[in-house]
Amino acid sequence: MIAALPPPPPAVVAPAPERSAATTGQVRVAAAMTDARVMVDSSFRGASIVLYGAVFNPTDVPTDVVVVVRGPDSPVRLVKKTRNMGIWLNSRPVLFEGAPGFYMTASTRPLGDIADFGQLRRLGVGVDHLRINAPEESRTVTRYGVRDVVVSRLGEDYLDWRRAVIRLREAAALYDTDPDGVDFVDRGLFRAEIELPAVAPTGQYFAEVWLFQEGEPVSVSNLTLTVEKVGFERDIFEFAHNRPWTYGLLSVLLAALTGWIASRVFRRD
Repeated sequence: MIAALPPPPPAVVAPAPERSAATTGQVRVAAAMTDARVMVDSSFRGASIVLYGAVFNPTDVPTDVVVVVRGPDSPVRLVKKTRNMGIWLNSRPVLFEGAPGFYMTASTRPLGDIADFGQLRRLGVGVDHLRINAPEESRTVTRYGVRDVVVSRLGEDYLDWRRAVIRLREAAALYDTDPDGVDFVDRGLFRAEIELPAVAPTGQYFAEVWLFQEGEPVSVSNLTLTVEKVGFERDIFEFAHNRPWTYGLLSVLLAALTGWIASRVFRRD
């Protein structure tokens, strides 16, 4: 006789995963980057970094995503060609105390369709609303419904100088605005690409991922990106900044030695 087999054990039903209260009752955005560190050496030709994330929206109101990446600030010195008695001369230089070395915005649609002028100006989102420290700030006033607007000694020429800074950085691919740079690859999942040119400055970069709903910012995710020199280039850079006098002296001696060797090689007998 064949003994009857025991009945199979009852199926175990796994409990449904718990959902965070923030994902069920609050509109918010979460983001990350494929690389948080970019290494620059002699073969560096630029880098492409993917920023990705998810939008948690329990409502039926659509949302927009705006990505802002800002590089380290640095002084900017500008001169203007002026005609004086038939001769083109450089005007008095204007030194902006600080402008981002890199600035990029990417969004799901044009910024003007996402939020109004005052909102973008308050957040500093977009090249037109980029905060650039003016030279010799004199006072601040309230304009466009925004407080602390800088009035510079340059007067009405300030905007022309400011546009020149932006135009030069755009020509070097350091400033960019992409109104279609954020793509939704699935419901709630998005991605954007950050293109760093070969001339991108080293230092700490800050990325802001804004979530807008009905023209208002409802959430933001902050990320950091480090661009640093590595290898022999980093050693030379640190030596030049930590010991500038020694670096200068060695540079002069190396130049003199190179000149002497060249004179011996190419001298005429």
